[in-house]
Amino acid sequence: MNTRDVRAFIAVVDTGSIVQAAAQLHLTQPGVTRRVQSLEALLGVELLDRQSKPLRPTATGREIYQKGRDLLHAEADLLALARNDAEPSGELRLGMPPFLAERGLTTPIDQLRSRYPGLALRIQSTWSPGLLEQVETGLLDAAAVVLSEHSPPPAHMTAHAFDRQPLRIVAAPSLGLRARATLKDLAEFPWVLSQNGCGMRSTLRRALEERGLPCNVGVEAFGADLQLSLVARGAGVGIITPDLLAASRFRNQLKLVTVTDFQLDMIAWLVHRPLPPRLEAPVGMFLEQLKAVMSQRPRSR
Repeated sequence: MNTRDVRAFIAVVDTGSIVQAAAQLHLTQPGVTRRVQSLEALLGVELLDRQSKPLRPTATGREIYQKGRDLLHAEADLLALARNDAEPSGELRLGMPPFLAERGLTTPIDQLRSRYPGLALRIQSTWSPGLLEQVETGLLDAAAVVLSEHSPPPAHMTAHAFDRQPLRIVAAPSLGLRARATLKDLAEFPWVLSQNGCGMRSTLRRALEERGLPCNVGVEAFGADLQLSLVARGAGVGIITPDLLAASRFRNQLKLVTVTDFQLDMIAWLVHRPLPPRLEAPVGMFLEQLKAVMSQRPRSR
């Protein structure tokens, strides 16, 4: 099997176009078409639905696409083992939860792209439990996850803590909540929270359930600033980390509530399984950049 044919097929699926794949691979359009046709002839199946715009893989093509990516990763790892001084190449698949991506992703990614131009970055954003599962199954090389201080990463994963923040409860002054309250007091109000899967929501729900209290979600909203805008308008009580609160334009419209029976930190970790040699330096750099970004985060008063 010619890995150049596999690379051409993957480029077509990634871009959805023969034209864009040709530009990405620095080939002619007929050259890309021939390589895809060669792979189809070898495998004896059609890999692309040529009636779709943009081009999409067939059902079999989707499976071949993932296997092909694995093949190219293995090829890059073999080359790195043979050439210890070679610059990292191939793909680096990273994951990060949405609200952390809002604060921490841009600069580290820019630094990685500048330092390792031969490395293609693939960024996946979803909640921390899903990211841990993708690292476990090999779909991601490394992921930044945010977990409760009572729920560390799995012991069989390599985990580096790079940030720690307390959870803060906020509400609109119009709700009439006292500056000091209990979870029982808060349970009388609806909550403005992220969708299921968010670590902060899961932590709050567990704390309420342990006390036999309901977690009444009044609004599910994606994005910290949208949530805080809803809290500021009295839609419910919110939960947030200090850096996201400090960065929000709604911070002066919100009241911090000290919850006497709910004090918990969330810890940000970079987790991964054993890395191939070609990815050790890039992942190490990514970790150091995350630490630098978090050390410069805005502070809430």
